[in-house]
Amino acid sequence: MSATPTEAFDVVIVGGAAVGSAAAYFLASDPGFRGRVLVLERDPSYRDSATARSAASIRHQFSTPGNIRLSMFGTRFLREAAERLAVDGEAPAIGFREGGYLFLASAAGLPVLQANHRTQRAEGADVALLSPAALASRFPWLATGDLAGGSLGLSGEGWLDAFALMQGLRRKAQSLGVVYRAVAASGLRREGRRVVGVELADGAFVAAGTVINAAGTGAAALARSAGIELPVRAKKRCVFHFRSPARLPGCPLVIDPSGLYFRPEGEGYICGIAPGPDEDPDSDDFEVPLAWWEDRLWPALAARVPGFEAARLLSAWAGHYDMNLLDHNLILGAHPALDGLLFANGFSGHGLQQAPAVGRALAELVVHGGFRTLDLAEFGWARVLEGRPLRELNVV
Repeated sequence: MSATPTEAFDVVIVGGAAVGSAAAYFLASDPGFRGRVLVLERDPSYRDSATARSAASIRHQFSTPGNIRLSMFGTRFLREAAERLAVDGEAPAIGFREGGYLFLASAAGLPVLQANHRTQRAEGADVALLSPAALASRFPWLATGDLAGGSLGLSGEGWLDAFALMQGLRRKAQSLGVVYRAVAASGLRREGRRVVGVELADGAFVAAGTVINAAGTGAAALARSAGIELPVRAKKRCVFHFRSPARLPGCPLVIDPSGLYFRPEGEGYICGIAPGPDEDPDSDDFEVPLAWWEDRLWPALAARVPGFEAARLLSAWAGHYDMNLLDHNLILGAHPALDGLLFANGFSGHGLQQAPAVGRALAELVVHGGFRTLDLAEFGWARVLEGRPLRELNVV
């Protein structure tokens, strides 16, 4: 451990993907902030980051109001991203396509779909409940015989170029004076009840007024170095890219009652399904169970879209969710036993779409000492420490 800091920053952000770079951007663009910001990103290629390996989608169809509000802000940000993130007249081409999400329900799942719909409408989400007949009329390529209904996002939901958004946030933050450094954080330095800086893998130490833990799947180890147990673990999720001669006009991102999802991607489609509880260990590898295509995905795809019987797998990749084991919702803000450290962890697959709102919230906590726009207190540590889950039913 180095005895003295090599440098000092007002804010050090550990993790420079979508969430960390959003926090850096909102901090640097806040007129009330005059400090120096450092972002530590161990891999500036972002090759293995959750952002780069995600399904790159955004939805408003959650079961909890807080998640709906987070993603609705995300949509507003995406619509304004070209203007917000332009540097020297060059704007990131994020390719936001508002294709919508379509949640399908069997008779057993219909009451939950209807309850979620009421919550979403109360928050202002532009969603519609569709009967089986309406589904068949709107999506004639869809097999609807076993369905009791569906919920379709009419606007605000869709998919984008996640890598372009992340790089746009990073480039804009840098243009505003944020420093990025390609080095891993080996741990936090704590003095009494305060975190005072970050130990780096190269042996250096950086002092900080505030540290933000946006380290994704590395967040739990970082928190543990300061004596905090964060209930976040890395869970592997796989995405399969396939082609089909079937033409699906108006195809949204479809979530089947089986848990299967699929959506258009270029000239083809991507799909995936979550593993069962007994086959979902903590994971840090990127191996893809290719047998899933033949055994699980292709049969389910063909059952829902008969035209997918001729589907052909092109490629597949794996990434990792930073899964909050308590309730699949993010943990945001300060821990009551520790000063100088803010958390933004446990997104459970929702990090990309929630990054703009969470980045803004982190900036507000640093600059103003509290939330100014969205009250996100429900996502704080209190529920974690009290064992009081904030259940999200729509986890894809």
